[in-house]
Amino acid sequence: MTAAGTHIVRVTLQDEPTIYREIEVESRKTLSVLAETIVHAFGFEFDHAFGFYSKLTGQDVMRSQPKYELFADMGEKTDARSVRKTSVADAFPDVGYTMLFMFDYGDDWRFVVEVIGMGQKVAKTRYPKELKKVGEAPEQYGSWDEDDESSGVQPQSRWF
Repeated sequence: MTAAGTHIVRVTLQDEPTIYREIEVESRKTLSVLAETIVHAFGFEFDHAFGFYSKLTGQDVMRSQPKYELFADMGEKTDARSVRKTSVADAFPDVGYTMLFMFDYGDDWRFVVEVIGMGQKVAKTRYPKELKKVGEAPEQYGSWDEDDESSGVQPQSRWF
């Protein structure tokens, strides 16, 4: 009987490479599970659409191929593949493979996801698991004050 495999990924805030998380996830799990794990590892709420893109930079990131988007699972017309039906192993085939994870298209959170290793699932171990946490994650939504609430102006969500 062959042991189940895992992927070890380093997830870095694209604009702040000194802030990253290393996560181990079962290779057979879906990209949706990986996305939720990434979002929670940075202390964010998993409450927005997201996608994984093979292009890391430029204005045409969303035209990447391959790309995987939640929109494909929501019945929207798109040329993206499903995040709920695609395994981590299928999207990230080898060590060194890198994709851009975009979360909350309005606030445009961008994370670089790189496979830094492969492992074997250990019995009685819960996956996915955070292996390393470097740097303090920014606030997902920033802070509100009374002036913002009364004016109806939303705060800046990004910290840079």
